[in-house]
Amino acid sequence: MMGSLPMLGRLSPTLIVIGLVLIAVGTVALVRRGRASTGDPTSTARELLDARYVRGEIDDIEYRHRRDELR
Repeated sequence: MMGSLPMLGRLSPTLIVIGLVLIAVGTVALVRRGRASTGDPTSTARELLDARYVRGEIDDIEYRHRRDELR
């Protein structure tokens, strides 16, 4: 029984690395999942269109045309 304890000591660094990798993979998965569920993509597109119009990047005609396309 006592012979197995030194083997556990050699596995400790490996177990720590495996644990850190699992934590990293879990974090990445949660971040990606959070980005995918940010809401309705048309509202985001509409917000971008509105911002471009306010900045003067597009004129009234183009704004109205693109807004109608989003509906």
